[in-house]
Amino acid sequence: MHSNHLLLEEPIRMASILEPSKANFFPALTKIVGTLGPRSRSVEVISECLKTGMSVARFDFSWGDAEYHQETLENLKTAIKGTKKLCAVMLDTVGAELQVVNKNENAITLKADDNVILTPDQGQEASSEILPINFAGLAKAVKKGDTIFMGQYLFTGSETTSVWLEVNEVKGDDVVCTVKNSATLAGSLFTLHASQIHIDLPTLSDTDKQAISSWGVKNKIDFLSLSYTRHAEDVRQARDFLSKLGDLSQTQIFAKIENVEGLTHFDEILQEADGIILSRGNLGIDLPPEKVFFFQKSAVYKCNMAGKPAVVTRVVDSMTDNLRPTRAEATDVANAVLDGCDAILLGAETLRGLYPVETISTVGKICAEAEKVFNQDQYFKRTVKFVGEPMTHLESIASSAVRAAIKVKASVIICFTSSGRAARLIAKYRPTMPVLSVVIPRLKTNQLKWSFSGSFEARQSLIVRGLFPLLADPRHPAESTNATNESVLKVALDHGKASGVIKSHDRVVVCQKVGDASVVKIIELED
Repeated sequence: MHSNHLLLEEPIRMASILEPSKANFFPALTKIVGTLGPRSRSVEVISECLKTGMSVARFDFSWGDAEYHQETLENLKTAIKGTKKLCAVMLDTVGAELQVVNKNENAITLKADDNVILTPDQGQEASSEILPINFAGLAKAVKKGDTIFMGQYLFTGSETTSVWLEVNEVKGDDVVCTVKNSATLAGSLFTLHASQIHIDLPTLSDTDKQAISSWGVKNKIDFLSLSYTRHAEDVRQARDFLSKLGDLSQTQIFAKIENVEGLTHFDEILQEADGIILSRGNLGIDLPPEKVFFFQKSAVYKCNMAGKPAVVTRVVDSMTDNLRPTRAEATDVANAVLDGCDAILLGAETLRGLYPVETISTVGKICAEAEKVFNQDQYFKRTVKFVGEPMTHLESIASSAVRAAIKVKASVIICFTSSGRAARLIAKYRPTMPVLSVVIPRLKTNQLKWSFSGSFEARQSLIVRGLFPLLADPRHPAESTNATNESVLKVALDHGKASGVIKSHDRVVVCQKVGDASVVKIIELED
């Protein structure tokens, strides 16, 4: 992956662009989060998704019940065993989402310049004249002239499936709107987004809490995607809730930024969250179109400097129905990688799209190509400058390991870690080669039973760019005063060789703890 690394700023022989890419065990350093649903829940399809590059499976609780998602998860477990590919689990909450209640699931045609009433009376039947919604406070939140977007997947660029409404008047609890474009709403779920309007609904609803405390606890979820995060306090409250649920105290919280309110409080939210999801679906219509790129670049930069994963959504909408992305979408994926994002999140493209496996494959290939021209040298200098001096001990070791690996053209960095922190810090400096994160389990007790840690730490690195986890044998300690770690190193090297990322005469950089000291060493492999 690193061997053919070049910069866009360097002279490129244009014909070389057409040279086929070399196959690699790791499709890309950038991770792919796939949403599992109707088109992607069989063992066969999930297995192909894993083989093609999906490393995190997202379960969207905006639709489908716990039983449905459990069946999908059991299929995921079967696929993991069959493919021997590790995959993390993300639960995506509903949050403060406005929805049209369309009980009969009939298609609804709305015509430009007609009026339609949004009502909290859910006893009404959805039609082109009246649409019942799940929020009683909309009439108090909006005023004449405000904009509301509505559709199965909001605005995708295909305006025949999404509608843009303008508030005309408020009548009691009802909101009368003028339809701005003709569209047919089809499917079981239509989402509403009131542009730049504060919606007085809790970020973690009672329904969300129920899903987390039952389905989430049962399945020991690795990540909680906190929809509609608007303030740092939302993350604190979610963490407090998880801390009372036993095993979920280790679950990482990814704040999903979906509106201007979340954008305004971004810095405080980033401090509290374990990672950020830039939800460009809602945010992209809350912001003026010309500001969307600016937010993405700024937010990803802030995440990079904080060493926290940045996940970008809504990159290949057209692949929901088509086998190829548009040229703009292909460029968009590459630009997200060049901006420094850790992962690409696919929603409808894999949930109900016609080509879930092909979508993951295509996005992975684009990511891999963009990584080849990622300006790592500039990124490294910028990150070191941002961290400043004096560096912490661990930060110094991590940056030194990356610098050494690039200087000696190492094929891989191997990092021994128990909490995963050291490996994440190495990944923060965006090495051009994969980082094998060897997680050493630790024995712990709650006075009632003994258990090993390590599984959470290993799976949670599956959303970090460049990190590829390996769970070590618990009989080998994380720290040692002699060379007992060499046997763990052999396992890691063998894994690298089997994966095809390490070959004879390659150089490998190893980062490990020996006693109280952290050591970075360079190994040159023999035949």
